[in-house]
Amino acid sequence: MTSADLVLPPTDQQTPTAALLQAPEDQALEQAIGDMHLLLEQHGYVIALYPSGIRPEHERRLHAIRSVLESDRIALVKVDLPPLGVAVLVRQLRQLSICDFSPGVIASAARLLSHYIYAGALLNSVAKLDRVPVGLKSHARSWVPGSQFAVLAGPEPQLIKVGPVAEPLAGPTFRTHLLVARGQLPSEWVQETLAPAWQVQAVQETGVPADSPRWWGTAKLVEFAAHLPDISVLYQLVASVRREKCHWCEMELIGDRCAFCSSPLTAPLAPSHTAAPAAPRAALESRTPSTGPLQLEAGRLSGP
Repeated sequence: MTSADLVLPPTDQQTPTAALLQAPEDQALEQAIGDMHLLLEQHGYVIALYPSGIRPEHERRLHAIRSVLESDRIALVKVDLPPLGVAVLVRQLRQLSICDFSPGVIASAARLLSHYIYAGALLNSVAKLDRVPVGLKSHARSWVPGSQFAVLAGPEPQLIKVGPVAEPLAGPTFRTHLLVARGQLPSEWVQETLAPAWQVQAVQETGVPADSPRWWGTAKLVEFAAHLPDISVLYQLVASVRREKCHWCEMELIGDRCAFCSSPLTAPLAPSHTAAPAAPRAALESRTPSTGPLQLEAGRLSGP
């Protein structure tokens, strides 16, 4: 992981922690290469998950390390989620790392699991928000004192102005826990309105990631992420997707692209009459949302 504040506490005694891949100004390249080599010697494979908003020089450092080591056992997985959503996804992959999945399946599962994370924030202004589409009217309302906006970045972008008659954000149709990071804004709306509307099973609190104000365009925020907390449900969800083998590096994967070498599958699968796998009923009490960037089709994960 590229930031220590994105490593959430484990949910149980079996969930391992994550290694920190530090920024260039915090660690010399030679030491970073040595640390990565040690991780490979200890664990065999490394899955480096990092947010799409990472500074360019930090991302170049990751690619440089992999290039110097000439290793096909390092997966660089860029995730387009807000900081708290990234932290949740990192913990879910840490949970799955103790299961019987291969490194290629765990790395490529990041795309699948991100579709089941409802990551958003309560903001006092959307004037500087450039990660989610914001209409001209919402920009104008940002200048009204006391205004608050609820924004969902994924799986589908949403934005509403918080008020007594406002409809809540459309949320998950399956059982989740809600992780809340209190910033410089009261969080009553999140816990008293959003959580009941989404019928979350539990609410936990954590600190605001350091990069959240930059990502959301304001420090006056409350960030939140609804997610699947149960490792057995995560396991069933990943296991329900058909596995492939990368034609280039021969790593096992789910989806249409290898997370280790970035090679796409060369040819589509033959038509199958097998019904698409349903998401685990233990977690998804009703239909899994059919919209969004990912779909389960004929046992295979597909997306852009």
